[in-house]
Amino acid sequence: MALAKGAGAEVRRPPATVVIGGIVSSTLLTLLVLPVLYAWFEREKFAW
Repeated sequence: MALAKGAGAEVRRPPATVVIGGIVSSTLLTLLVLPVLYAWFEREKFAW
């Protein structure tokens, strides 16, 4: 839908772009940011 060029594409393209951006950002957060934060907080717990 984000690559559509036919009739009605101007209505479907913006929501499709938002959905794709949400999927990509949530995947990156889940696979990269959350494990790093978890490791950081676990290290802080044992440093005291």
